[in-house]
Amino acid sequence: MPPMDLVRFGRGVRALRIRRRMRQKDLAEEAGVSRSIVGRIEIGRFEAVPIGKVDKVTAALGAIADLKVNWNGEALDRLLDRAHAALVDAVVQRLRALGWEVAAEVTFWIRGERGSVDILAWHPRSRIVLVIEVKSIVPDIQGMLASLDRKARLAIEIARGRGWSPLGVGRLLVVGENRTSRRRIDAHAATFVAEYPHRGAAVRAWLRAPVIEVPLRGLWFLPNAHSVSTRHRVRKS
Repeated sequence: MPPMDLVRFGRGVRALRIRRRMRQKDLAEEAGVSRSIVGRIEIGRFEAVPIGKVDKVTAALGAIADLKVNWNGEALDRLLDRAHAALVDAVVQRLRALGWEVAAEVTFWIRGERGSVDILAWHPRSRIVLVIEVKSIVPDIQGMLASLDRKARLAIEIARGRGWSPLGVGRLLVVGENRTSRRRIDAHAATFVAEYPHRGAAVRAWLRAPVIEVPLRGLWFLPNAHSVSTRHRVRKS
């Protein structure tokens, strides 16, 4: 991020703090960081400020730290697309091995709401439909959670369009395993514990034997493995 961007970022934090009638001390206490951290952020001095603390400060203001990396024009987008595709393939392979019917990139348009579900999975025996959002990196936290909530709300209608008749809906957020993603999610730990309490072993156990009385609300970290075979691509639906 160029220096002028850092200065503008800091000015934005300060403006939001003043708008909320908070002192630096108040914001620091709300975010669980030191007052000096808040001061450094506000003047654009990020050299010794961990990114996790930047997330905490902006979250305490009801805002989002949207840091971006640009590399060789669109080359980074292509690289991220490959990482996303590898994660999708990994999830699809695991679900099919457990007896789920799976469709990737399922588009929908329902009462003016349109979009695409990364993975839509159907378990015929339990009649559960599972909506899966896959992220190779963790982007806008609130936007990501809102997007998955919307797709879960429409999941039964989306599933019926494929000839499935679900009695229940589960939701699963799959995130590429890396320190940055862990750090960003940890910065919003209370939100993720409330919204996605099922993790790791609990997610795997539910996928093996889904229970309609206990809908899955899972967060599952998987390796960002480019080595996953992409020769057998899942057909878009």
